Parts: sequence; C-alpha cells; structure tokens
Amino acid sequence: MSTSLRMESSPDVSPRFLARMAGVCQLLEAITATLGQVIIPHRLAVTDNPAATAANILGNARLYLCGFASSVLAVIFHVAWAFLMYDLLKPLHRRIATFATFVMLMGCAMLAVTGLLYIAPLLVLTGGSSWSAFTTEQSQAMAAMFLRLNAYAFDIHTVFFGFWCLLIGYLIYKSTFLPRILGVLFALAGLAWMLYLSPRFAVRLFPVIAAVSAIGEVPLEMWMIFAGLDEARWKEQASAARAYSYI
Repeated sequence: MSTSLRMESSPDVSPRFLARMAGVCQLLEAITATLGQVIIPHRLAVTDNPAATAANILGNARLYLCGFASSVLAVIFHVAWAFLMYDLLKPLHRRIATFATFVMLMGCAMLAVTGLLYIAPLLVLTGGSSWSAFTTEQSQAMAAMFLRLNAYAFDIHTVFFGFWCLLIGYLIYKSTFLPRILGVLFALAGLAWMLYLSPRFAVRLFPVIAAVSAIGEVPLEMWMIFAGLDEARWKEQASAARAYSYI
C-alpha cells in the first residue's frame, strides 16, 4: 500500500479534540503570559527608581528567570492556539482564517522579542567586566530602559492579539458549531485589547479592559475545554466548504 493511500485511510483527528486542545492552549497561554509579563515584572519593577528595580532583580534572580521562561512558553502556547483555531474555523472562511493566523503570528513574533528584552536587564546587571565601561548608575538605568521597552513591545503584541480576537470572534459568530454569543464576547474582548494602540489611555482603563477581556475570553476557554464543539455541525460546514471549493 502506498504512503498516500495509508494517509487517506487513516482517521482524521476529531474536531472536538482539537477544540479542547485549543482551550487548553488558551488557558496555558493566559497563565504563562500573565505570570511572565504582568505579575513578576510588576512585583520587581519600581517606577522611576532604577536602583531599587535593579536591587529587586538581582535579589530575586531565580524568580526573574522564571518570568523569562514563562514568557517564552507563552509564545509556544499562543502559536499552537492560533493554528488550532485556524483548523477549526477555516471551513467558515479560509481567507479570513488565514489572515487572522498571520496577524497572530506577527503578534507572537513581537511576544518573542519581549523575551529578549526581558532577559536583557539581568544580563546588563550581571555582566561583570563586559559592562565595565558603564557606571553602576548607568547599568541600572539601562536595565530600567530595557524593562520599559519590554512593556511597550508587549503592548504592541496586545494590539495584534486584540485584532486576532476580533477576527476569530467574527468567525465564531458565523459558525453553527459554537454558540454565537461566544463570538460576540470574544470580539468585544479584542476591541478592548486594541485600546493599547494608545498605551497611556489603556493603562487608565485597565480595570475595564481586564473585565471585558475576562467576560470575552473565559467563557470561550471553558466552553472549548469542557464542551468542545458540535462535531456534526462542524462536519456539515466543512463538507459545504469543500463542495463550494470545487464549484
């Protein structure tokens, strides 16, 4: 039997299983990104005090490295989540699903850059002779600057993520195999995250943004993990999409 025949005869992965894996990746991405880019940096950084920030980083180096590792893992989980959602939603509109995936890959690329900016302060502060040309104050100021750049890069990622949520929300709304309300709420969460186009404005509204995002993201996450999707209706839409592509 040829390889192609063996591949054709093998059963496809269940779309319900893919949906549940998407929910798991969404949960893991939320945990790792929040821990790495929000909780740990905010615990160690002291506003307008580079010396105190440097002391906190050096005094909690293991915690800081855990934050770095968590940020890197967030990229992996987010890429997996994006591709799983593409597989699930491409029967609805392949071009929009493809565009959404590229948008999220751009966001993940920016999230990967934050990892480099994240580790830079620790390298500067522990560089030894490599940074001997700089005074202690200058090294502390550079570390604080890298932290600020990391925050801005994460804001850029957040905008891409928000636009992706908007597109994915639209596709979920157009589907018959997921509740439409999940698509509406997810799209609203995306609009809220896109307010980071103006970081200063978004910071002032962060409690509202966080509330809207929780209302939009958590229901989808829980639904995907515990319910998956309506497999029969997914197959109907997938079959209709294949039939339309042959016309």
